Amino acid sequence: MRATVERTYGVYHFGSSWDLTDRQLDQFIQLFNTPTDTVDSVLGGRSSVTIAHLDGIGSVVIKHYTRGGLIRHVVARRYVKWGKPRSQVEYEILQKVKGLDVNVPEPIAFAYQGRLFYKAWLVTREINHQQTLAELSCLDEQHARMAMKAVGVQIATLIKNHIHHADFHPGNVLVDRTDRVFILDFDKAYVSRGSKSKLREKYLMRWQRAVTKHRLPEMLIETMSAGLQNIP
Repeated sequence: MRATVERTYGVYHFGSSWDLTDRQLDQFIQLFNTPTDTVDSVLGGRSSVTIAHLDGIGSVVIKHYTRGGLIRHVVARRYVKWGKPRSQVEYEILQKVKGLDVNVPEPIAFAYQGRLFYKAWLVTREINHQQTLAELSCLDEQHARMAMKAVGVQIATLIKNHIHHADFHPGNVLVDRTDRVFILDFDKAYVSRGSKSKLREKYLMRWQRAVTKHRLPEMLIETMSAGLQNIP
């Protein structure tokens, strides 16, 4: 994997392992400032994204970091900069996870604009012809059961490497038409200092809570528990 190179372009700061041209950076900036699509998750989550085709890169998803809760009505998209911006943190954790052979969207670039108060964006390669595991489990439970075997292997790898996905649920797992599974949304993910057994329990509790709350098939809980049972 090539090293990430950071550069300032106009009022924007970019980081990427790609050798991005000025034309590509101009495309990014134009997309950063266009209206976004609001994606509604089966599990009730919402995210602001732009899907576009970029010259020399292909189809990408641009994630616009937006606030949740009541504060979004006052400050929707700006954050106070303490340390690295959120887009850079997620970009770096995606690189780390991808290096562990866990299937995640390929990180293309991160960007932010502003110093003390900033806006941020993350660019990843689009995963084509896919649906969430939550959707699949409601349409074809047997197919979802087969996909869960791969999910268990991926999550076991994260746990063994002490990586905590802060919002792990069936809506953040994609299954493509070749039955490859991808883990999404590593915003706020981090390397845990606790034991692997405690981390395993956190994964299981978050997963079970989401499955139960949204009345998804109980099979999702059973197969996840079985897939992670051998982690010490």
